[in-house]
Amino acid sequence: MIYLLDTSVYCQPLRRKPVEACLLRWKQAGDAACRISIVTVAEIEFGLNLENRAQRWEKYRTLLQNRLEVIETCAGVWRRFARMKARQQELGAIVADLDLLIAATAAHHEWTVATLNSRDFSRIEGIAWVEWKVDYC
Repeated sequence: MIYLLDTSVYCQPLRRKPVEACLLRWKQAGDAACRISIVTVAEIEFGLNLENRAQRWEKYRTLLQNRLEVIETCAGVWRRFARMKARQQELGAIVADLDLLIAATAAHHEWTVATLNSRDFSRIEGIAWVEWKVDYC
């Protein structure tokens, strides 16, 4: 199984108090089974630019940058995004565009989204997702 890590999962090593169950799930899955969207890179780097702290950038470079394969958004992903966004509007279940773009990337590649944001990803039709917030056996 391949996991597309949502930003909420990918940023955990940068947190002062990471969700330990999430880090354990990532370790058990292994980096080889995980990917991130270019959207996640943008979200992380946006936050780092906003903070503008050299120490946080260094932590990012050491722990995360170039750790996982980064998936670009191809035309197929954008088409899937357009269909998914229209469907979400029909349902009245609006999801943030960046989350929807991550979901479209996972759906396009037939991967599972690993997230701590079940509130939003559970409302998106047609994707496989798993919450990495709790321990499992």
